[in-house]
Amino acid sequence: MKNKRTLWMLMAVCCLALPATAQEKETDYRPEIHGTIRAKYENQFEEGTGRFEVRNARISLSGKVTPLMNYKAEIDLSDEGVIKMLDAYTRFTPLKDFQFTIGQMRVPFTIDAHRSPHQQYFANRSFIAKQAGNVRDVGATLGYRFNVGFPIQLEGGLFNGSGLTNQKDFWGKQLNYSAKAQLFLPEGFNLTLSIQKIRPEATSVYLYDVGAYYHSYHWHVEAEYLRKRYENDAFQAVNVFDGFINYDHYLRKGLFRKVSFLARYDFMGDHSDGTSDADGRLKLSDSKRHRLTGGVTLSLAKPFISDIRVNYENYFYRKDAPVKVSEHDKIVVEFMVRF
Repeated sequence: MKNKRTLWMLMAVCCLALPATAQEKETDYRPEIHGTIRAKYENQFEEGTGRFEVRNARISLSGKVTPLMNYKAEIDLSDEGVIKMLDAYTRFTPLKDFQFTIGQMRVPFTIDAHRSPHQQYFANRSFIAKQAGNVRDVGATLGYRFNVGFPIQLEGGLFNGSGLTNQKDFWGKQLNYSAKAQLFLPEGFNLTLSIQKIRPEATSVYLYDVGAYYHSYHWHVEAEYLRKRYENDAFQAVNVFDGFINYDHYLRKGLFRKVSFLARYDFMGDHSDGTSDADGRLKLSDSKRHRLTGGVTLSLAKPFISDIRVNYENYFYRKDAPVKVSEHDKIVVEFMVRF
């Protein structure tokens, strides 16, 4: 009798273990290695200056260690000549549409700032992606995806505010936060809403973003607006806009698989990144400016795998505005490879 009871117990344990064992066998644990190299030449013809630059030499390693736990580690060996550790996180997925991520990552905010370098449409990023909404930090996020006739992706998290290089002795009394909702509407439409709070030094900064795009076989049309407000009016609020059109013409023969024609307008008011001067006042980081960009992208493979990007950027400043050395009218030729 005792042996029979023991046998039944063993059979029950085996039955309970079968789904997990099957799941283990179906999971691929081999790590994936990816990378992006972007090399470019820029010429500011009115200034009579030009330069070659390796904009990115980015390597990432990702994979799973169990069916429910995965990881990603990403480093840029040349982010404008500087080595940077970018992503370093683990992600727990106890349910199909629910995930918990902890580590170092790009915070969930905006459309354009969240694009990886190989996914960008233009050689140089928009003002939203480069200056106003570009934040990586250390923290934890929750993500949930559900369907109401169309998919909705929600993601939000808490972050140190320490950035990527000041973690060890950073003990803050206030955490930063960021939240993002993406509505994947029918017929290729998307609506994205984001909110974020950062604290670069002693002043909190609040960011609000709304963006939308339409994507089809030939077209990608996108517009995004960001509002940046500083605590206690420490600096005037900043308005930032990015809008662009991309048309893909697919080729059946020849060297290139696809030719894309692009046009962009973006704008940013006088902007402070939140750092202060010796008197404690927030400094002007970027002068108010408008920019028109036109370009052509030649794709040698599938989109965002091997592209040659040729862009012309035309800047408009007020007469007395201080202009950064790299933000004059320019022609950019960039070669991008993703592997």
